[in-house]
Amino acid sequence: MARVTVEDCIDKVDNRFELVLLAGHRARQISQGAPITVPRDNDKNPVVALREIADETLSPDDLKEDLIHSLQKHVEVDEPEADGEAIADQTGAAVAATDADDTEENITFDRMTEEDLLAGIEGLVPPEKSDDY
Repeated sequence: MARVTVEDCIDKVDNRFELVLLAGHRARQISQGAPITVPRDNDKNPVVALREIADETLSPDDLKEDLIHSLQKHVEVDEPEADGEAIADQTGAAVAATDADDTEENITFDRMTEEDLLAGIEGLVPPEKSDDY
């Protein structure tokens, strides 16, 4: 049964290595309790995953995106970048809003120059070595 399923899946996923990755990922999802989209027919999870890919009940592209997302340790959020004029308008509006509204507290941030930072780092003293370690 599994050999026929693999041959059926090659039509949907061209690369056998990618097919193995996708089917393995889907089999792990099924093991963790994800609902299956084909009848089980007393098959094990990897065979069910291959049958789902072969029957196209799951999109290989969706499985690939889900696999990539599961392997990422840091997920970047795609946000549209503001152009230079929009940033200038936002900062100008923020300055105008703080000037116009005197009831709110003005927030200031401390700025440190590179020279101040280097002077602070040079002032740090490494811990003294002791015979206890």
